[in-house]
Formats: sequence, structure tokens, C-alpha cells
Amino acid sequence: MTGFVSTRLALGLVAALALGGAALAQQHQGHGSHAGHGAPAAKAGDSAATTAYKAANTRMHKDMDIAFTGDADADFVRGMIPHHQGAIDMARVILAHGKDPALKKLATGIIAEQEKEIAMMREWLKANGK
Repeated sequence: MTGFVSTRLALGLVAALALGGAALAQQHQGHGSHAGHGAPAAKAGDSAATTAYKAANTRMHKDMDIAFTGDADADFVRGMIPHHQGAIDMARVILAHGKDPALKKLATGIIAEQEKEIAMMREWLKANGK
């Protein structure tokens, strides 16, 4: 998949998630966007990968529960940074515990792209005084 195609696919998925999230946010108004949606605690029988995925999901959902300001641009960027970091954390789990070479290659690409996008979003926040 070319960078352009994968970026367009990612943007399409983000848009779809954002639209679904808006509806969900209206249902849970006043409860934070991810309140109560953390991953369940690790269990004694969980594999190392499952434990790592649960920890990454819990951290991501906690960090995505931002205080919304009414500034759609800033709120989007502030929420997407931890979302992208969650993708990086999950990709690192597959690199550490996965077996499929194609998925490991995908994970490596995800890490590279998400790190670039996080850097761009942090720069945007800084440049816009957010």
C-alpha cells in the first residue's frame, strides 16, 4: 500500500470513528469521551501480549479523555496524539510477541507513520499557541 493510499485510508477511518464518536459523546455527555471504557485489568492467565495490549489500551483511553475546549482543531489534535501513541504501543506489542512477518512489517510502518504524525500535531499545537 502506498503512503498516499494508506494515509487516505487512515484519514477515512479517522473520519468514520469521529462521526461515530460524536454520536456516542452525545449519549454520554458530561462523562468524558472514554469514561468507563478502560481495558479490563490483566488476569493471572493472560499472555504477556494480552497484558501489554490491555495496558496500552487502558493508557490510551485514559489519555484520550481530554477536557474539551470547544476548539474543534485543538480538541482533535489533543485527542489524536494519545490515540496515535496507542497505535504505536500496540504495534510494539506485535513486534515483541507476534509471529507473522507481514504483521510485524505493518507494525513497523505504523510506528514510523504515527511518530511522524504525532510530531506534526505537537508542532501544530506549539505553532498555534495551544
